[in-house]
Amino acid sequence: MRVTPCQAALAGAIGLNLLLLFCAWRGPGGSPPSCRPPRAVPGVTVLLRDFEDFENDLAGTARSFASLPVPVLVAAESAPYPPVPLPEGVTLLPLHPTPDQPPPLAHPELHVRTRHVALVPDGTRALPGLLERMRDVLEGGGGDVRLVAAPVGPVPLRCLDLRLEPREWTVQYGTGTPGICRAVEGTAVLLLRTRDLFALPFPLTRPVPAALFIQAAFRGWGLRVMPTPFPAARRSPVSPHGRWKTQNLAETRRRRLMRDLGIKREVLADGQERWFGCSKETPRCFGTVHARTPQYLLAGRWTPPCCLRALRETARHVTGVLEAAGVRYWLEGGSLLGAARLSDIIPWDYDVDLGIYREDVGKCRWLAAAAAGEAVEDPEGFLWEKAAEGDFYRVHYSRSNRLHVDLWPFYPRGGVMTKDTWLGHPQDVEFPESFLRPRVPMPFAGFTAMAPNNPRLFLELKFGPGAIESPEYPNPAVKRL
Repeated sequence: MRVTPCQAALAGAIGLNLLLLFCAWRGPGGSPPSCRPPRAVPGVTVLLRDFEDFENDLAGTARSFASLPVPVLVAAESAPYPPVPLPEGVTLLPLHPTPDQPPPLAHPELHVRTRHVALVPDGTRALPGLLERMRDVLEGGGGDVRLVAAPVGPVPLRCLDLRLEPREWTVQYGTGTPGICRAVEGTAVLLLRTRDLFALPFPLTRPVPAALFIQAAFRGWGLRVMPTPFPAARRSPVSPHGRWKTQNLAETRRRRLMRDLGIKREVLADGQERWFGCSKETPRCFGTVHARTPQYLLAGRWTPPCCLRALRETARHVTGVLEAAGVRYWLEGGSLLGAARLSDIIPWDYDVDLGIYREDVGKCRWLAAAAAGEAVEDPEGFLWEKAAEGDFYRVHYSRSNRLHVDLWPFYPRGGVMTKDTWLGHPQDVEFPESFLRPRVPMPFAGFTAMAPNNPRLFLELKFGPGAIESPEYPNPAVKRL
């Protein structure tokens, strides 16, 4: 159908009128949908995010800062319950969309109209002029300073260094030096530019300080600490039940945050470690391995450290069981390569390979059960089963977490070790039995494992000359080191 100039002009006029009506419309929350980003104005908006629905000081904190006066917003997944009587002028912003709320209420960035925003913890009291001084420090602090922190209460903040090792899924804290902080320890008000906050992928994820510090470290942002503290509210002690709920919620939130940020290991300033994921109760922390290349390699990462820890534990357990049962085994393939290079698992490997003598399978009750087609869980929770891909065995970290050790049954034929299942891996070749007469002990993954008696020659037979000195990812055609 042909459109005449008159019809085109009429359609354009109707569309323009609809657009003007849309921009003028006001929804149930009293705020217009944003046809364009709001223009920032000078000032600081106070954003209250870190508080619990139970036993909070939200009303007192909001009232104190609203008296300055500055805009005060309370951001929460939903309205606090029990209900909190917020002072007049303080806006509650639900972060989760609901069927009865228009979309703008799910986007707090549309309600922060000032150029700067301060994230204020529950129980803080306002100090006239301090927010403005923090803003001035931020604007005069140089190009890399994007965050300013001020303590809450009499205890000064501790300046921390923060180093990210994304390839190893690790964040590490250390003692910082004055003026070169990447994080702080202690309760703090955090001030930054509004555009910086809402440019972050997780701007209001809790716990807010940890989320901001790690995301800032990804971007190389600096942090300046103010010595002047905000007063802290005098509050009744939290009840034992409230303290228990707070601790559980904090742990849940931190685990969710680390999952979203891709962190599996935290090394604290005192050397203690926190691990996230990769337990016997969780699923394996990576999915299907395609073309011998785990997805994390394509993302520029190595095997998550908790997975390596679980693989070490599984390998130690399996070799101990095999030795106790009299099953002759040896490090195979990439695991022997890791032992020769590092005395450990290769940092990007995703399983452990052991060769065994096929005739010894019946000596180990768990292997014998697996050979009979029964998946069996041993007393320590490791799962032994026959692999679906062929004539070999797998020992999984647990029934849920399928990190595993592969056991390849070889048998001698004319002085050469061979097997019945070949998967086409580069190391999948026959070799002289003389490499196993005798087998020798070799450090591996924190314990001593048995290995062929000439590891270098064995590896060069399988991988080619210089294999030990020339690291490669499992399939260089997909991803090169």
